[in-house]
Amino acid sequence: MTYQWDIMRSLGINDHDIRKFTDPQHWLEYFPPLAKEDLKSLGVRVDWRRSFITTDANPYYDSFVRWQFTKLKERKKIKFGKRHTIFSPLEGQPSMDHDRATGEGVGPQEYTLIKMKVVEPLPKSLSSLAGHLVFLVAATLRPETMYGQTNCWLHPDINYIAFPVKTGEVFISTTRAALNMAYQDFTSEYGKTQVLLHLKGEELMGVALKAPLTSYDVIYTLPMLTIKEDKGTGVVTSVPSDAPDDYAALRDVQKKKALRDKFGITNEMVLPYKPVPIIDIPGIGNLSAVTACDQFKVSSQNDKSQLEKAKEMTYLKGFYEGVLLVGPHSGKKVQEAKKLIQGDMVASGEAVLYQEPERSVTTRSGDQCVVALTNQWYLDYGEPGWKETVRNVLKGVRTYAEEVNNNFLTTLDWLHEHACSRVFGLGTLIPWDPKFMIESLSDSTIYMSYYTVAYLLQGGVVNGSTPGPLGNTSRADDSGHTKCGDTHQPCLVLLDCGIATSLTHFDLLQMRALFTAIVKGDLIIMLM
Repeated sequence: MTYQWDIMRSLGINDHDIRKFTDPQHWLEYFPPLAKEDLKSLGVRVDWRRSFITTDANPYYDSFVRWQFTKLKERKKIKFGKRHTIFSPLEGQPSMDHDRATGEGVGPQEYTLIKMKVVEPLPKSLSSLAGHLVFLVAATLRPETMYGQTNCWLHPDINYIAFPVKTGEVFISTTRAALNMAYQDFTSEYGKTQVLLHLKGEELMGVALKAPLTSYDVIYTLPMLTIKEDKGTGVVTSVPSDAPDDYAALRDVQKKKALRDKFGITNEMVLPYKPVPIIDIPGIGNLSAVTACDQFKVSSQNDKSQLEKAKEMTYLKGFYEGVLLVGPHSGKKVQEAKKLIQGDMVASGEAVLYQEPERSVTTRSGDQCVVALTNQWYLDYGEPGWKETVRNVLKGVRTYAEEVNNNFLTTLDWLHEHACSRVFGLGTLIPWDPKFMIESLSDSTIYMSYYTVAYLLQGGVVNGSTPGPLGNTSRADDSGHTKCGDTHQPCLVLLDCGIATSLTHFDLLQMRALFTAIVKGDLIIMLM
């Protein structure tokens, strides 16, 4: 592993000077002059008077950001409450895009956690949990398919834990999933799990379960060798009627006696179980996974290429065109029934809502992130009126590539609440709640507007230590208002001071060249 210390040595910084970087302010003093010299050596022509530091080390930019956020709060665009967010347990705060080494743009993914009750008497491997209600919990994106459950999958080599939750029940999942749950108020102590048992998947094979919605009275845990420990809970509920992976794996266990014998699976646990028709898909039928696996000649659960083709055939068509055949929502389209069934299961206690990162997120400090339910200030980017305003703005934005414009629109559709507070770091304190700091993406959404006035405010000194031509008259007070009067137009804080020349500088800034990969992060937020 390469550490920051090594990188700094490679830049020619000696060990004595490297120690100075333990002070965050030293970064702001050391690198800007070097960056300026490098750009000059490349022949870049820049009006350096407009350079500035974007933290509270620069009192002018700090005032600019406080003014911006005060305006957003006045317009009820900023709210406070418990939200699910990507979170670093090590740092004890939300991890936004600028804080990450990997996983930029990754957000929380909501799952329905299906509670499959272990039938009593408990098996020998779980006997120490006698007296508790014990559940294997499976994370699914398709709660409406639970009518078709035939079994539960576990990986024989994955490590699982049993831990208590607030309800007094005991859940079984991977340690990684349990940690996510602990940060979502599942456990008695926030962020902590009390491990009652450590278990290998092979110790849990053949366990009898009572699963919600399925037509089978009892289902059993069976081995699946393709389960990943870094996704979901390590517990997978099986719906072979509509999931090609499940059908292929169930067929393997039913056909291979040696596989059953290896894990102590009796014939009664697997042979009587057949796919249950639950969804009719036009042109495919009511056993879509069976049809697709037969059509693409899927040989086993390890036949990845053919399974991908089978899934492409069934998943999207099943969700958007499929019609439910069973239960109180029979006759409804799957995409309509999904949320209704999820709500029913949560209300009845058969399921709970659970979230985890869409994929792995690692902070710059090397911490693996979870999804946490935390109190935070957030920008309500999901507000319909705000989104509609941005859609109208996008009509006038020239992106020169249709793909970029489509990415903007797609991102806008799924954009929702965005955490804008953190507990430490570099930046600006939230004006009305200074125990929080504004996170590093939220305070950089209109910074390019500041180029137009920076030279008038801070006279070309990047940290604002020397007043510009206007002296101190245009600095904002603690409420975010300019001392020489308030304005209603972002970035034009000088107008009330009789300085109109800054307006002309907006006409000079007609194009912004940025990397297309940040359309889904920085760029769409700049338009909000």
